[in-house]
Amino acid sequence: MTRKERAAEVCKILNSEYGTNLKCYLEYDPKKPWQLLFATILSAQCTDERVNIVTRDLFKKYPELKDVAEADTEEFEKDIFSIGFYRNKAKNIIACANVLLRDFDGEVPSDIDELTSLPGVGRKTANVIRGNIFKIDSIVVDTHVKRVSNLLGLTKLDDPVKIEFDLMKVVPKEQWTLYNHQIIAHGRKICVARRPKCDECALREVCVHASKKVI
Repeated sequence: MTRKERAAEVCKILNSEYGTNLKCYLEYDPKKPWQLLFATILSAQCTDERVNIVTRDLFKKYPELKDVAEADTEEFEKDIFSIGFYRNKAKNIIACANVLLRDFDGEVPSDIDELTSLPGVGRKTANVIRGNIFKIDSIVVDTHVKRVSNLLGLTKLDDPVKIEFDLMKVVPKEQWTLYNHQIIAHGRKICVARRPKCDECALREVCVHASKKVI
């Protein structure tokens, strides 16, 4: 089985197991895309659950983009203190808000290069925005996608950017954004980091890792 054939089978099974309705695990107001942008910046090396707890109060305190742009850095740091790397994230989010207002009329851009030009925004964050806000087919490589994709045998790479482009070669394009959400769900429920539940996994017949184990 080629990687492309394996990817097609994986996607077919994922669609059956998790459905094809997109579900973003980060909470935000769909009318305010900047909230998802900042929530995604906050989510780096932090759980979505923790980010959601913080942003529920954060977005009430700073209801508009200009409120974030005008925030006092030290006070903003206190607002997100429970999230890792809060100092750097506070600096980047406030700077990002100012750039959005100054250069993009307060609108979040859809172009990958424009997104990655924003403070604190890498390809992962940019692709979250492109996939969820603009419905542009995008692969997001987070810890779950990186780990599970390697176990499945869809990539052998370690660098997130290289994994993104590697998966783009084999995962059907119309499945890219959906693949992210499904793999996150699968990584949390079945293919857990410390001890994958291979005997319960619907993907075991097409998984390279599972084929090496005695089920």
